Parts: sequence; structure tokens; C-alpha cells
Amino acid sequence: MMKKFLSGAVLGVMALILLVPVSGFCQETEYKLLATKKTSTMDKELNEAASAGFRFEGVMGGETGFAGSETVVVMSRPASDAPTQYEYKLLATSKTSTMQNELQEAAAAGFILKGQTVFKSTFGGKEVVTIMERNKDNPAPQFEYRLLSTNRTSTMEKELREASAAGFKFEGMSVAGTLIGGSEIVIIVKRQVE
Repeated sequence: MMKKFLSGAVLGVMALILLVPVSGFCQETEYKLLATKKTSTMDKELNEAASAGFRFEGVMGGETGFAGSETVVVMSRPASDAPTQYEYKLLATSKTSTMQNELQEAAAAGFILKGQTVFKSTFGGKEVVTIMERNKDNPAPQFEYRLLSTNRTSTMEKELREASAAGFKFEGMSVAGTLIGGSEIVIIVKRQVE
């Protein structure tokens, strides 16, 4: 009789364990899609979403349905109680030298590269767009960024080898025509500042 009671109790406890959600398994993630034709609007919308607890997941520039050329960003927010607060900076330029300078300025302020794409601007030119992220509570180590751009793949491979020998690691790439350089491969590499 005691054995039957114990086995019934064990089965009852096991059934309760199976019914109780395990932390982390039943949490849903909420997503937000941002899409705009103006990079300045996207910068504002990124930071508004970040204030509501969302974090950057990915970016792509291109033609969308009826809207034409847009920058599209996906952001997510976990179902946790206290999301980490992030801040974003969107950099957009048709000149690679300008992007190099802006990347370094953002990195010096504690931002890290999170995404890169090419975007066709309202005035018909194409711009390299990068999205930088900073954790407000726990700043990342500082990085040095180098932007490599060329219209020849053999040249890019050589530049990547040289950057690697100097301690840089591949971070992101886009391929498209820019206003100044024509059709270019644009690669961003980074290394941690000591």
C-alpha cells in the first residue's frame, strides 16, 4: 500500500513539474520592423525603439514593395523584466573616407559596429550605411575600425591579408555602387585598442 502511495505521489509531482513553465523556455521575443527612406529618420526611430527596450538585430537597404528604396531594420525585445538599455548611431555617407572618420569618432565614444548595408538615397546616390550600438550600462572595450574599399576583388584580398597581419578582424561587408567610387566592395575590419 505504501509503495502505491509513493509511486502515485511521485507521478503527481512529476506531472506538476511538467506543467510549470521553465524560465527561459516559454519567454517570447517581441519584434519591431523599422523602414524608412531617410537615414535621419531611421536614426531617430532606432533610438526611440531602444528606449522602449528593443535591440538591433539586422539591417538591409533596397527596394521594398510599393515604398521604393528603403532602409529596413529588425529589432527585438526579450520578455524579461529589465532589458539592457542601448543607444544607436546611424552613419551614412557616399564617401568612404568620411565613413572611416565617422566610424572612428563613434568608436571613441564607445559604440561598436552592429550592421552595414548600402542604401539608395532620396537624391539618387548610394550611401554606405552602418549602425553603431552602445550599451548604456556596460560600455564595450574600445575598437579601432578600418574601412577597406576597392572595385577589384584581388586588391581587396590583398588589403584583407594586410589588415589581418596588423591584428584586424573582418566585421562586415557590402557590395554596391557608391557616388564617388563607382561599384565597390566595402569591408570594415576592427581590432581592440590596448
